[in-house]
Amino acid sequence: MTELSGRERVQQDADQRGVSIEFAGRGPARSVEEAAAALGVEPGDIVKTLVARAKRTQSASEAELVLVLIPGDRAVDWAKLRRAAGFKKMSMAAPEEGLEATGYRPGSINPFGTTSTLPVYADESISGRIAMGAGEPDLNLCVESAELFESFGVTTGDITRQSLS
Repeated sequence: MTELSGRERVQQDADQRGVSIEFAGRGPARSVEEAAAALGVEPGDIVKTLVARAKRTQSASEAELVLVLIPGDRAVDWAKLRRAAGFKKMSMAAPEEGLEATGYRPGSINPFGTTSTLPVYADESISGRIAMGAGEPDLNLCVESAELFESFGVTTGDITRQSLS
């Protein structure tokens, strides 16, 4: 049995969930701004998928991993995210933790076809048609955010702040 590519895993999961997605090749991009320009969209229309480590209590020895969806032109506000998600401690997961939990490298992470089922939190400002990583480098997927959120039972809230860049 051959292993599915990232794109194939994404498509298969989207099909199983009944979510309509489209792929858009954008070529190499070193920033959200470069990716947005290649796709002909605004940076805020690209949604970054981050993997975060979360602990329910300060003294918890084990961390849980969660996915966090934020607009490309915003940054996570960790205090707001902790409150919205009910965790005492949260931080970015190491790239290798994200790869192990999702099967995707940073920049291509998205909720579809991940190797682990993770809870998903999203900023409440995300709406309409969005672009996000698609499981492979230089590729994005486009999806209606409402379909994505419903399919994954996404918890939304005010979890971001203005980006410093």
